[in-house]
Amino acid sequence: MTITIYVPCDAAALALGADDVTAAISSAAVKRGLEIRLVRNGSRGLFWLEPLVEVATNQGRIAYGPVTVADVPGLFAANFTAGGEHPLRLGNIEAMPYLANQQRVTLRRVGVIDPRSLADYQAHGGGKGLALARSMLPADIVRMITDSGLRGRGGAAFPTGIKWKTVLDTSATQKYIVCNADEGDSGTFSDRMLMEGDPFCLIEGMVIAGLAVGANKGYIYVRSEYPHAIAALNEALETAGDMLGDFSIEVRKAAGAYVCGEETALLESIEGKRGIVRSKPPLPAISGLFGQPTVINNVITFASVPDILAKGASLYRELGVGRSRGTLPFQLAGNIKYGGLIEVPFGLTLRELLYGYGGGSRSGRPLRAVQVGGPLGAYLPESQFDTVLDYEAFAAIGAVLGHGGIVAFDDTVDMAKQARYAMKFCALESCGKCTPCRIGSTRGVEVIDRIRAGQDEQIPLLRDLCDTMTCGSMCAMGSMTPYPVLSALNHFREDFQ
Repeated sequence: MTITIYVPCDAAALALGADDVTAAISSAAVKRGLEIRLVRNGSRGLFWLEPLVEVATNQGRIAYGPVTVADVPGLFAANFTAGGEHPLRLGNIEAMPYLANQQRVTLRRVGVIDPRSLADYQAHGGGKGLALARSMLPADIVRMITDSGLRGRGGAAFPTGIKWKTVLDTSATQKYIVCNADEGDSGTFSDRMLMEGDPFCLIEGMVIAGLAVGANKGYIYVRSEYPHAIAALNEALETAGDMLGDFSIEVRKAAGAYVCGEETALLESIEGKRGIVRSKPPLPAISGLFGQPTVINNVITFASVPDILAKGASLYRELGVGRSRGTLPFQLAGNIKYGGLIEVPFGLTLRELLYGYGGGSRSGRPLRAVQVGGPLGAYLPESQFDTVLDYEAFAAIGAVLGHGGIVAFDDTVDMAKQARYAMKFCALESCGKCTPCRIGSTRGVEVIDRIRAGQDEQIPLLRDLCDTMTCGSMCAMGSMTPYPVLSALNHFREDFQ
């Protein structure tokens, strides 16, 4: 009987030696005369346990981890191919509380299937949403997305259905679907995990979007630092076959600039120009890529679409709270004991994520601050850890959920240094088109340095500068840089002395 063993091909697992572990398992099986089938799946998102090896048994998939090459002989000696006992044995992977307490919708196949196999994707529910979409009128597809309450998962949280309806209602001979996969926020990796672990899901979502608005051409703009994701997408596109129909998708390697994650700078980059922000209006939905109506959404937004079509808008809308419907993959990074990915409906608190899933700090010291929403997100003190994970709840305290990235800091952090880092980041990554961002960030670093040197009279100047950047910048690069700066100044004033 052939034994199926799963070893992740996810970039995080590869960095921790997954390829060497795979080779060691294959070699050991040959020496023992065992017939095995090695499947390179995506990561389950339990990064402290990578490389995580799973074995298919009658009791489910039994996990072992973190596995090193040196552990492989002992695993075989313990009969791990039949789920045998071993110090690294974690039991049935689906029963582990970290996973069992989640509600995975968008990433439910990641870590489960062979990402290279279209048949495996379809066997786990893939393709059903697209099949239904092909029997529907475009307006009905858009209405279903609108009724689901799905909002963009890229940070702005704009209602997806409204964006799609604008493109549908705009007359043009050519329309485009663009996926923003330039995942550059600190502490984020859900886009990468999906592209590497379930690429057909993204492809299906984009094809459905094309049917909804009348587009037959798509682009996936992937962060240049994601070579494994680029390879996985290109391989999936080569074997997608009938899934694509008359819709074509091209994978574009990003230009390596953070600002190209802004949708109009991204369009400029795809067109072969320097990645700088465009003035609005016109909106990309009316005049976007090559001047044509364009749907731009990020990976998780498109990947949410197939399930909404397959299972109905009402089921998706039942998840979440307020105007934040469905689920969001939250990513825990920084000084956290159990870093990884948690997909849950909106409505949990930040504290529940940090301690219920993350287990507190890795150092064992008290958590002092967390930054949510990438390098332009606010720093939240412990007094705000009970904030509900909801777009409006975060906006009410001057923060953003963004892409769901959460970076934790213990009580040894210097928050004045973190504020300076945010300003310096903006100065380095600004496209330079508008003065508030280009000049404001450079002057901001200088003002913070003076405050840290004891010149408290510079604090009003810093606040005025942040106000100018917020109100005068063309895009979120400049307008959001004050979020981390002011939150650090407001909540951790003692660090600036």
